[in-house]
Amino acid sequence: MQDSSLLAAAILLFLILDPLGNVPVFLSLLKPVPEHRRRRVLARELVIALGVLFLFLFCGRYILEFISLRQESVSIAGGIILFLIGLKMIFPAPEGIFGDTPEGEPFIVPMAVPLVAGPSGMAAVMLMGSKEPDRLLDWSLALLIAWAATAAILFSATKLYRLLGPRALTALERLMGMVLVAISVQMTLDGIAAYLGRAGG
Repeated sequence: MQDSSLLAAAILLFLILDPLGNVPVFLSLLKPVPEHRRRRVLARELVIALGVLFLFLFCGRYILEFISLRQESVSIAGGIILFLIGLKMIFPAPEGIFGDTPEGEPFIVPMAVPLVAGPSGMAAVMLMGSKEPDRLLDWSLALLIAWAATAAILFSATKLYRLLGPRALTALERLMGMVLVAISVQMTLDGIAAYLGRAGG
């Protein structure tokens, strides 16, 4: 049971990190960067994103306690954010999921945050860490699996773009968007059910 939930958590986080959807954006952001520095910049941004996600995983429950937020609130808020991102993946705007991006060598924004470590990813790991703090090792492993798969895809971005082409990548992104929308609805319903259960009790 634990193995299946760990795998489910890894798949969920992989979908939220959305590496396939980020391939064209990352290629565009790295275009002005000298070729010999691109892999180094990408590695740096991925490590920063992982650090941010681990921070929210391990410190999420303390953040919730400090600002007096219930887990149900995070679940509902995370579901809403995930729903909006899923919709944008299904119906992308011309400027991309996260709007216009600055020129020059990217640093933290927008590659690490919010393209990899976005608000929905932060909310998801925070919820995992605060809901079942005794399973932080499992959630850490799930995050590492999702991050490693994301890193592998983004490091192969150029080859993938040439191999699949923009149409296939768009189709895959929309498919992932539909899955995210379904997950976001479930996340929101779980949050509402937990709140009603607490209120009724």
